[in-house]
Amino acid sequence: MLFGTHVESPLGDIFIVSDENSIVRLYINQDKWSQQTLNEEIIYNPNIPPLISGRKWIDDYFSLKRPDIIDLSLAPIGGEFKQTVWNIVAKIPYGETMTYGDIAKETAKRMGKTVMSAQAIGRAVGSNPIPIIVPCHRVMGANGNLTGYYYGLDTKIRLLRHEGVDTSLFHAPKKNGISKKR
Repeated sequence: MLFGTHVESPLGDIFIVSDENSIVRLYINQDKWSQQTLNEEIIYNPNIPPLISGRKWIDDYFSLKRPDIIDLSLAPIGGEFKQTVWNIVAKIPYGETMTYGDIAKETAKRMGKTVMSAQAIGRAVGSNPIPIIVPCHRVMGANGNLTGYYYGLDTKIRLLRHEGVDTSLFHAPKKNGISKKR
């Protein structure tokens, strides 16, 4: 059984989903398409302990208190490879970024492989079911490329700036061979 609750944020409405023990999903601004991927009814109940913790974490995050992810019980749904990638992403500190290539190297090391595709890492990062808390917005492409973000580059930039990152060092992905500084 899944439970959900809302929390208001500067990004709009955030909807947190948990089972009885852990947060399993987070949606920004009623992301209906993603909610359908759960294939299970979500019962609104803000009094489930992981949801209480999740709301407090989001409130603290947007109040610049830098809450620790260790304070939450998280159970994102995904296989071993995705779990490994998400665990690496979860440890990227506030105000810092990491490249897909760096995550690929660390993932390969943890999984006992010699190499790992940065594109495979990109797919795993892009399917992160608990954005903001598992900070996939802190993942960049090579050479300062912002790359994509499920909720849009504007949201990614807002989150990075909220954390004190100088986003002028990054640029949007190239379109027609032209990149745009942010």
